[in-house]
Amino acid sequence: MQASLVGLDREEIDALVRELGEPPYRAAQLFDWVQKKSAADYDQMRNLPKSMRERLAERMPVRSSRVIERHPSDDGTVKLLVELIDGQRVECVLIPEGERATACISTQVGCGVGCIFCASGADGVIRNMHAAEILEQVHHLEAEAALRLQEQGKGSGRLTNVVVMGMGEPLHNVAPLVKALKLLQHPEGIDLGSRRITVSTSGPSRGFEEFIKSGLRVKLAISLHAATDSIRKSLVPRGGSPGVAGLRRMAERWFEATRRDVTFEYVLIHGINDSDREAERLADVCGRHFNVNLIPMNPVKFAPALHAPQRQRTEHFAKIVESRGITVHLRRQRGDDVAAACGQLRLSRDPGA
Repeated sequence: MQASLVGLDREEIDALVRELGEPPYRAAQLFDWVQKKSAADYDQMRNLPKSMRERLAERMPVRSSRVIERHPSDDGTVKLLVELIDGQRVECVLIPEGERATACISTQVGCGVGCIFCASGADGVIRNMHAAEILEQVHHLEAEAALRLQEQGKGSGRLTNVVVMGMGEPLHNVAPLVKALKLLQHPEGIDLGSRRITVSTSGPSRGFEEFIKSGLRVKLAISLHAATDSIRKSLVPRGGSPGVAGLRRMAERWFEATRRDVTFEYVLIHGINDSDREAERLADVCGRHFNVNLIPMNPVKFAPALHAPQRQRTEHFAKIVESRGITVHLRRQRGDDVAAACGQLRLSRDPGA
């Protein structure tokens, strides 16, 4: 797999500049162009000698992926179809809201967890993404944020938040994920604060142990979706998670290590996990430092029998959980007209598939 400049950390950039026989200060300039200024090609790097740019271009591209389709939603959300260097494709999403611009990015081509309500796992997992491929989505979406500012005069033109909630199970691909997030937080790069980054996971035990050892202090969202093991197993059939009690312990450990509140994500599906009893059980699972993100299921064509509860039932469910002192956020549907909403991202080029 060919590398790209985006995937190199500062130490690797330093080593590359030394190999080229250039003075050390060129490394800072190069890193600034790639990470902070999001340069897409070497021609933009005007303060670097032409000979240096030509030799760099012979070594590797600035980016290894490219946007091949852009699907804007009526609500301002934009979904991008990104082609990787080997021809595989993933989707990522820009979600603007006032001055806020959130990038939703993927970590795998496909997904092996197989949640029955999520299109990303319909075709299984093809491969893990490299750190460069993960981070390049951020740069592609940053360009979208800048375009939004130019066209509509809205926002700052910069991303304010990143959520790792796209295609794939992030903790099945920990090392590239950690490298990408550290580059995202680098003070000489985009310099995004850890409180502005959220990683969503179904909670595989092995991946979590590796992730917690990374020292990252980002926000964690655990895909719970049920408060009993039997229902959760039917909804999330694979992935290596330790069951509901184990996920609760995982959340506690993350809070102890990072002092960051943990979110339990809960996709509401009519007739499966939306009863009053399930709301009470969900409240029992939660603790003082946990909150709940309720997500009415978005429609996916491969599971036509599954759908979200009526709005009244969703709000009633939320009130039951809230009555037990739990903070509940009811996710607003965004980008569903271009299949960019939660659970709708997949490999298909057809935004309605």
